[in-house]
Amino acid sequence: MNFLKLSDRDLGETASTDKPKRSSEFSERKLAPADFSGIYSNDLLPASCGEEMTRGFLQELVDILLGFICKSNQRSSKVLDFHHPHQLKEGLEGFSLDLPDQPETLEQLLVDCRDTLKYGVSTGHPRFFNQLSSGLDVIGVAGEWLTSTANTNMFTYEVSPVFLLIEEVLLKKMRSIVGWADDEGDGLFCPGGTISNLYSILLARYHFYPEVKTRGMGALPRLALFTSEHSHYSVKKSAAVLGIGTENVVVVKCDERGKIIPAALETSIATAKEKGLVPFYVNATAGTTVYGAFDPLNVIADICHSHTLWMHVDAAWGGGLLMSDRHRMKLQGIERACSVTWNPHKMMGVPLQCSAILVKKRGLLQECNKLGAQYLFQTDKPYDVSYDTGDKSIQCGRHVDVFKLWLMWKAKGSDGFGSQVNKCLENAEYLYDQLQKRTEFELVFKNKPEHSNVCFWYIPPSLRSLPPGSDRDRRLHQVAPRIKGRMMEKGSVLIGYQPLGTKVNFFRCVFSNPATQQEDIDFLLDEICKLGADL
Repeated sequence: MNFLKLSDRDLGETASTDKPKRSSEFSERKLAPADFSGIYSNDLLPASCGEEMTRGFLQELVDILLGFICKSNQRSSKVLDFHHPHQLKEGLEGFSLDLPDQPETLEQLLVDCRDTLKYGVSTGHPRFFNQLSSGLDVIGVAGEWLTSTANTNMFTYEVSPVFLLIEEVLLKKMRSIVGWADDEGDGLFCPGGTISNLYSILLARYHFYPEVKTRGMGALPRLALFTSEHSHYSVKKSAAVLGIGTENVVVVKCDERGKIIPAALETSIATAKEKGLVPFYVNATAGTTVYGAFDPLNVIADICHSHTLWMHVDAAWGGGLLMSDRHRMKLQGIERACSVTWNPHKMMGVPLQCSAILVKKRGLLQECNKLGAQYLFQTDKPYDVSYDTGDKSIQCGRHVDVFKLWLMWKAKGSDGFGSQVNKCLENAEYLYDQLQKRTEFELVFKNKPEHSNVCFWYIPPSLRSLPPGSDRDRRLHQVAPRIKGRMMEKGSVLIGYQPLGTKVNFFRCVFSNPATQQEDIDFLLDEICKLGADL
């Protein structure tokens, strides 16, 4: 089948013997002129006779995208072609961010598309280690293309029948993998892990104090919620957004590996009660952002049960390990959570964005958020209106984030996702082993990585003879940022860095791209040494 030239029947039209087959006409001659310099957007569909021109334009665009995808997988290509903000704002080689009063040609739009990709970051490159979400899954990209083409909204079955059923299937599957029974649970796909975590606090508050929906925070006691010092900042941000206040987020101490200390959690809860606060929620993290640590979920669940607290597990980063028979035991106890955040756009490699909030108590999302707008959620529609899930959401318009995950799941199967996760963690172990062998590097902590995060310092020659102390720390703190700056200018590889607590800036390498091989890890270490040798 020629996937680029669909017949009338493929497009859903009724074939007729008394009219010519237009698809064959297109296959026998050029679809559109290669020169778009005199062609404008109003020459495309829905313009009369615009189909041929539309096909030609979109084929040119597909060629650009295919070129970028192929280049992203070439190790000889750059991860990024870095320019400072003022350079991009001023314009480069005909690339301008300014918005015109008069329409520009399709030729210029194609140039703009090429330049946007050229000056961006190739997050699908096997040597991009900078963020928790990386890689470029071709099936996922295909799913995103179809989603944009469908251009519909996830609030009612009447406008999104297939996508809403796909969401139902995915959420049910993910809840079963978490370990919940078939007859319990609910969920939604959300615009990122921060919003998923916000939902968890919103639902926990409503669960204990449903009057908050109508009467507001003034009708409630002063609430307190608990999270570890290594947890994601979205917990504090959500408390601010929901009117609980960041001062009422109690940050609990972690051990040297980044796991919450259960005894410290117990003490924090008791202290909050003594101060007149009312504890209601504990956030446990399965895969912290920096260290990749997994909190002891079963112990935390016991504490939450004894104090009647809502237990949420932020598994945005670590949830993907549930797909691996080899690593899922690191999340033992997650089935005891009241809610779970899971981001398939991280370890599972789904194109951004794709995040889910899973809720154990069925019906709570609807009760908490329902307002029953009569222009959307009529009860007398000619189908089962329980599939009009939009009133569960705090949004009205909701993007379709489910199709690309569903399509990838069909392409890989659960086992394929598991193998993908295993490979990423094998890469982390390989990096850990190499760092132990090389004297130019020091591990931030000696333990074998639990997740795919590996944290380390590069020690340049000038610092290797210095004794531990404030002077060494001060100078070492400057090393990672300076190497990162040179790395961005060169564009050969990209890795993140940060300080944490009393620890000065260190590199954090994360693996979520299955295209990354051991040769890429060797290249990373050698490149860091080259870029930092004179520091």
